[in-house]
Amino acid sequence: MNRIFTWFAGRAASAAGQPLAFVLASALILAWGVTGPLFHYSDTWQLVINTTTTIVTFLMVFLIQNSQNRDGAAIQAKLDELLRAVDKARGAFIGIEHLTDREIEKIRVALERETGNVGTAAKPGGPKPRLNAKAKRSAGKTGTRKAKGKAGTADESVDRLLNRF
Repeated sequence: MNRIFTWFAGRAASAAGQPLAFVLASALILAWGVTGPLFHYSDTWQLVINTTTTIVTFLMVFLIQNSQNRDGAAIQAKLDELLRAVDKARGAFIGIEHLTDREIEKIRVALERETGNVGTAAKPGGPKPRLNAKAKRSAGKTGTRKAKGKAGTADESVDRLLNRF
């Protein structure tokens, strides 16, 4: 059952994302709109489009979610393999996608602090990020902060990283 659904969901999501699907859906809506005068814009005429779009939307939610779940799991497996294969990478980061949002946010903030880029993330349409004072000081030391930061923390666990801050 699982394989059949996965196969069907993948095919349906792929087909729904094609330009032809959009053209066909637009043509159906146009045809429905054109038939309005023929049916005197009756309640039944309106109910047809309402029911059809509701059912299609309801089913597409599950198909799209299934595709996103598979894509996310595949990407996570690939990232975990990279963490496992790279010598200096911190293996403790494998599986952090199972933590709570709050725990993941703590890790993100701790990593920003570690690199000296606290609060410097670029916002869409906003100015380019600037280095904070700590990052400026370390940048002036001919890259020693960067080398020391990666080499000095490669073996730390996620818990130790969080406890430092």
